[in-house]
Amino acid sequence: MEQNFKSKQSLTKEQALQKLRHYCAYAERCHNDVISKLYDLNVWKKDHDEIVATLIEENYLNEERFAKLFAGGHFRTKQWGKNKIIQGLKQKGISAYCIKAGLKEIDEADYEATLQKLFQQKWESVKGTQNRFAKMKKVSDYLLQKGYEAQLINQLFNKI
Repeated sequence: MEQNFKSKQSLTKEQALQKLRHYCAYAERCHNDVISKLYDLNVWKKDHDEIVATLIEENYLNEERFAKLFAGGHFRTKQWGKNKIIQGLKQKGISAYCIKAGLKEIDEADYEATLQKLFQQKWESVKGTQNRFAKMKKVSDYLLQKGYEAQLINQLFNKI
């Protein structure tokens, strides 16, 4: 009995480039996302650099633009603090310059207002804690996990 195993065919450089143009046009991507997609598409490794370079030249791929959208979006939608945003961008392999540019997208007044709002919500939601220090620890841990800076959190505690 003969079994037919269909091996994954390798795309030509032009086919891969066309697929990646659509991939990058659909949502902002970073270099790591594109490289990962190239592996998924089974594109020859020797073609990766040339394809990425073409996408950059055609402005489908721009790490600074990606960092700005990532930072602004994750702050507004997920209410992440700067530390968590920095960590997320580092995991994507974004350069320090682009990370700094991305963080500039976050308005300081909005940042402090969001931190204040999260602090207030968490402080009011922590129930069953008789000990004030235990409550402070829970609130602090929550805000640190969201990526906010310890010194900003401490300033909020000093106000109450």
